[in-house]
Amino acid sequence: MIKLTAYNKRAFLGGIISTIIMGLGAYSLGSISGYEAKELIESSISGTNMLCNTIALASATILALLLTLLSISSSSKSKLNKDHYKHVLLIAKIDTIVFVTAIIAFQLLNIPVTQADNVPTAWYTYIYYISLIISAVLSGGLISVVLMLFNTVSSIIKIVGLGKEDHPLIHKENNEDKGEEK
Repeated sequence: MIKLTAYNKRAFLGGIISTIIMGLGAYSLGSISGYEAKELIESSISGTNMLCNTIALASATILALLLTLLSISSSSKSKLNKDHYKHVLLIAKIDTIVFVTAIIAFQLLNIPVTQADNVPTAWYTYIYYISLIISAVLSGGLISVVLMLFNTVSSIIKIVGLGKEDHPLIHKENNEDKGEEK
């Protein structure tokens, strides 16, 4: 299990708070009937599909940018400790989960449920709320990934760009390491 740093905890908290805010927006609609839900699904499906596409694109881009981050990290004069690479790995894992979830949600939400004749009207309410929950969770997940990435990039800028030598992510050689090099 990866130990979460204060930065990661704040990033997750930011994602959770944004998910709750988006969920409260959906909850504020109140109780809707199956027919109303069917109309809301028809009117919101294009926006939800665009959100899933945007999140999938952003997640794929972030994965590619993590390779650049690793290149900069490894070419730095300062040797970074394992915690930095664990942070990057955690970002990659969560980003991959967000990416896969966005693609699956996109596929599921493209099923033409509102065109089917054999779907009970009551199901539309559940389908509508589930699509809102999926959208909120995906958005919160991407916000968490971006906040974690911001923290990691900020650390790299401080270490590589500004030459900070007392950063917690810089590998400190102990006396045994120095003795072995001689």
